[in-house]
Amino acid sequence: MKNINAWLLTEGAHGMISQVEGLAKALNVNFIHKKIVYNSFWSLIPPSISPTSRNTFNFSNIIEDNSENKNPTLLISCGRKSVIPSIVFKNYLHTKNNMEVYNIHIQDPKVQINNFNFIVVPEHDRLEGENVIKSKGAIHYITDEEIQGAKALAISKNVLTVILGGPNKYYSFSLEELKRLFHKIELLFLNRVEEIKIISSRRTPESIVSFLRDRYNDNQKVIVDSSLSRKNYIEALAQAKKIIVTSDSISMLSEAATTGVPIYLAKLKSYKNDHRFNSFLELFKKLNIIKDLETNEDSWTYDKLYETKRIAELLKNKITLS
Repeated sequence: MKNINAWLLTEGAHGMISQVEGLAKALNVNFIHKKIVYNSFWSLIPPSISPTSRNTFNFSNIIEDNSENKNPTLLISCGRKSVIPSIVFKNYLHTKNNMEVYNIHIQDPKVQINNFNFIVVPEHDRLEGENVIKSKGAIHYITDEEIQGAKALAISKNVLTVILGGPNKYYSFSLEELKRLFHKIELLFLNRVEEIKIISSRRTPESIVSFLRDRYNDNQKVIVDSSLSRKNYIEALAQAKKIIVTSDSISMLSEAATTGVPIYLAKLKSYKNDHRFNSFLELFKKLNIIKDLETNEDSWTYDKLYETKRIAELLKNKITLS
């Protein structure tokens, strides 16, 4: 699909960028990112009751952008705020250029699914339809080739990688809770591994990063990386013999599952029940990808998960643009 131009529509959050970019790369299309910014009032309105209007978001700024790739025939969107723009741009570009435009939305759009050519959702969303393609967990932009490339350059040692998320509508991610978590990690792993790498995300509160830096400042065995570097993140995944992931992110768990190494779930206390997320965790446990942090098991295997590639192959057989 080398000759196809695509716009990637998100509100700019890292997790969403990872999903749209991962799919675009797996499809082998030319792409540019387009950040969606809503007009103040409409940013509060869910897509299900929002008008399908260019007046709700920064339509003109995106159309007048001087960058290349002005006439895409493929739109890949992710997240609530890109739902209406995807529908608007599909209609606009089709009318303007008199050619077919495909739009693919990642995640449940919460509107009529026939507004999209294809919708990619995790199995736990339980969305049904002829144009719905289901993934095990979240798709993302990390590839097995990247992991293997970084692994080939790494010094072989027993590394535990700890990946931290941050607060969301289900988890408070309090400092006190993280203090208890790292006390538990020290008891369980500090004397069993050669190195512990702690990778923070954009959502990790600075108070927690500061706490970790102070706690392990004089400990040569523990490295705290808050650089937000994709290269460092890939290397930390590739070097890991074991991985711990906090329970607030489907994306981080899905990315870690690309490695094939044991993944421990650091279950945090949620203040709001999320049946969808619990269904996702149950699926990953059934696939033998994750086990609870307190498990007595030290090693296990599972099939590496790279859903982005699988879904891209399905889409290539369905999209007839040239």
